[in-house]
Formats: sequence, C-alpha cells, structure tokens
Amino acid sequence: MTDFREPLDPTDRLLRSCRGEPVDRPPVWLMRQAGRYLPEYRRLREGVSFLEMCRNVDRAVEVSLQPIDLVGSEAVILFSDIFVPVLGMGADVRFAPGPTLDDPIHTMAQVDALSVPDPRDTVPFVFEIVEALRAELEGRRIPLLGFAGAPFTLAAYLVEGSGSKDFAKLKAMMFRAPEVLHALLEKLVDLTVEYLAAQIEAGAQAVQLFDTWAGILDEPTYREWVLPVHREIASKLDRGSAPLILYVNNGAHVLGPMLEAGADVISIDWRVDMATAARAAGSGTSVQGNLDPCALAAPREEIFRRVERIARAAGPARGHILNLGHGCLPGTPVEGVRAFTDAARALSD
Repeated sequence: MTDFREPLDPTDRLLRSCRGEPVDRPPVWLMRQAGRYLPEYRRLREGVSFLEMCRNVDRAVEVSLQPIDLVGSEAVILFSDIFVPVLGMGADVRFAPGPTLDDPIHTMAQVDALSVPDPRDTVPFVFEIVEALRAELEGRRIPLLGFAGAPFTLAAYLVEGSGSKDFAKLKAMMFRAPEVLHALLEKLVDLTVEYLAAQIEAGAQAVQLFDTWAGILDEPTYREWVLPVHREIASKLDRGSAPLILYVNNGAHVLGPMLEAGADVISIDWRVDMATAARAAGSGTSVQGNLDPCALAAPREEIFRRVERIARAAGPARGHILNLGHGCLPGTPVEGVRAFTDAARALSD
C-alpha cells in the first residue's frame, strides 16, 4: 500500500489493484453480494422467478445496487446468471432452480445444432442493465463489474443436464467422445468472448470469468481441457478497457495453471493459502479473495482479524482485492458482511 494525500475513489482503487498499480488499501466487494441473505432482495423477489429478475431491467438494477448502501461494498457486479447467454444458443434450458436440460448435449449433431448468436440480439436486457448501472454509478465513482460463466462450467451443465457432485457424464465424454466436447467448448468460447466484449462496450469496467466446476479436474486434465480455453478468452478480450478476473472454485491444486492463463487477477477460494498464492503471483498477477464465506458468521472482531491476516498475506502479489473465497450464502448475517467491508476500510487507518 502507498500513502496518498487524498484517498483513492473506489473506481481508481479497484482498477489500479487489478493492474498492479499503487493503492492506499485493498478495495472490497463480495461474490454473490446481491442475494438471499439481504431482506431487501427477498422482498423484491417475492412472486418473481429468478429468470424474470434477470430479464427485468429495473429490478436487476435495483438488486445490483443494494450492496453499495446496505453493506458498504465498493464495487457493483451485474445481477444475472451464468446461463443467461446460453439461452440464445437453442439449447432447451430451464431453471429448476439451477440450469436444467431435458435433452442434454451428448452428440456432435446436438453440438452442430447449437448457434453462436450475437448476445446483443438474444439477451439485450443484459446490456440495458449494464448501461443503466454505469449511469447510476458514474457520479459516485463506484466501479461496475460484468461477468460470464467459463465454457467448461457451462459445458458441465449442458452435458450433465443439471448440477452434479462429480459430473461423471462430462468426464466420461472426455474419454469416449473428446471431439464432441472440444466442439462444444469452441462454441462456448466464441459465445463467452462476445458476451464479455458486449458487456465491456456497454460500460463494464472489469469482468470476471467464473469457472465453478473446473476444480473437479486434476492438474494434467485441467491443463489439457481448461487452460487453453482461459488463455484464448484472455487473449481475445480488450483488457486495456476492462481487466479480466479469473475465478476457479476448489482450485487449490491448479494455482500454477491459473497463473498461466493470462488474466489480470486470479480470484482464489478459501482452500488456497493466500500467502502461497501471492508469492506465486508476484509482480505478474494480482490476487483476489479469499475469506471463507462461513466466517462472516464470526464476531465482528474476528472478521477484522481475519481480513487483516489475509491482506498481510497478499502483500507479495502486485495487487490485492478483498473478497470472499466463494459467494455469500443465503443464511449469511448482514452484520457480518458489513463487518467485512468495514474491516477493509480500516486497513487504511
């Protein structure tokens, strides 16, 4: 950290941290920060399906903004779902409540039938939400983040047909029909790049790629199937306009290849030792994370201690963004989230 005559505003603090430039203290936001743990969110969701919430511009904007004033987050992330852009591909996806397919993708003919649409045409509401949020936040100098699900995670649902503990059908496809999975991933890479690029055009100032299920793979398999995908996405985005943050859940064993993906920031879960990650990242990559979401149930003083410990451990990396190691859980105490953001601000004292 560097002493500044005046504190940086939240936008400068986040973007400088992403790019490894000096800051006064780490910025702070939380994954899944607009959600069921907030009573205000639950009231807004009454009688409305999740997909309707994602499509309704006014509601999505209101939900996205809630964590700024309610819990003191210093960045806003678009309220949506990783599967929203897939809705335009022609797959029969429904939310029950997670992504579910009655006819999962198992053959090359099914992959060939999937289109790679321009998301500006198929899900225009996403970019209307981004534009509205950017207009709301510009005067407050609060940064806006966009996001997408990573191709491997999207493929996991498309092949399995729903969520799974082990995604056995997906892993079997790697051995029995690798050409089918490669073709599916190629289409999902094209879709993801276009989707994130459109969010950046609409006003997103940084974007995060969520690979929730890539951690089910061992490191050699990850290097074969996931790392090339991450590299391709990183190489095709305009990262001068918006830095790229890469998150891999349950990814302690793939820290090395995560750092090889070319992202500006790696966001790590709580299973990764922050000091180890920061030393490995060094001057090449910034780090984000990584408080266990369940620790938000701890007393305020304990949350402060844990935040200070994480920030100190992140010192060897070129930059650090305080965040959780996964998303806020539905039962998270609101006062715990406030303590987390307060603890980040206290680091400048």
